[in-house]
Amino acid sequence: MTKESEINVGGLTFAWEMEEGRFLFEGEEAVLFWITSAMKSFFDTIEEVSGEEAANLVMETTGFRQGSVVGEYFQNKGVGIEEVAKILPNTYASAGWGKAEILNIDRENQTMTVKLKNDWEYKINKAQGKEKRGSFLSAHYAGIFSGLFGSTIWYEVQQSQLEGHDYTYINYFPEDVNVARNIHDLARRKEAEQIRHLEGLVEDKTRDLKELVRTLSSPIIPVLEGIVVVPLLGRYDEERADELITKTLTNLPEHKASYLVLDLTGLDNDLTCYTASLIEKMGTAASLIGTEVIIVGISAELGRIIANTEIDLLKFDCFQNLQHGIHFALAQNGRRIV
Repeated sequence: MTKESEINVGGLTFAWEMEEGRFLFEGEEAVLFWITSAMKSFFDTIEEVSGEEAANLVMETTGFRQGSVVGEYFQNKGVGIEEVAKILPNTYASAGWGKAEILNIDRENQTMTVKLKNDWEYKINKAQGKEKRGSFLSAHYAGIFSGLFGSTIWYEVQQSQLEGHDYTYINYFPEDVNVARNIHDLARRKEAEQIRHLEGLVEDKTRDLKELVRTLSSPIIPVLEGIVVVPLLGRYDEERADELITKTLTNLPEHKASYLVLDLTGLDNDLTCYTASLIEKMGTAASLIGTEVIIVGISAELGRIIANTEIDLLKFDCFQNLQHGIHFALAQNGRRIV
């Protein structure tokens, strides 16, 4: 390695092996990126793909884990927090991580403060136009201190250069934090939000469909003077049955109907208790307002099903099809179709 391919800055060695395309920092391979262009694009892409909340948690977790490796390295070397406070700022400054100071060290209570100026994360956040600083470096130092003390140290940003202050101050203290669990919690929370969103879509669609069913199903059809037909369609639950009764009885006086023909042709063979109750209630209620009920459209299969229920059809005039029912209603008034 030639002299020109290796330099020492602040006691730290930078070296290049041009033929191999390698850059080394303190003997370890490293790589350089432009902060406000390449690195900003990197951060922007992560946030665009993952969402800002998830991206922030990923960067926080990554910073903490990287810091833990550094802290454990110093701990294994027997280097204490006071010595790290002297070594680390110079190392990080030479690598372009910004100016850092570790202040107010309380070994007994495991607390300290980090003072930062012009760190790379601040520069990226500023280029992004953000008002709140990212979490990578804050968590990175938390990881370093956690590795040094052998217990979890967490952080709180006291003030940020991004907010217009001259320096960023970050306080560190012991905290029962599980960084890995934070990722799982976020994933579960995102899943829950997605489920709620989907449930909301289903509820909206169900509401729209119910409204459509109310609009289209069982219309009151005036066929001749004094005669209206209400076709019963599909399967009825309690809500749909009550709505039909209310709708029919409300509109019968408007048509001045003497005869209400209930057409059961469109009913499902799966006759529910609500459908059975609907037929009886409709007949009883209509008779109270002077309208006679005629039931038509009873197929052999439907007749067998009705016979096994408690529906009493003896009080109604029943016919096989709609035509017979209408002819009967006309005949009651001495009329017929010619």
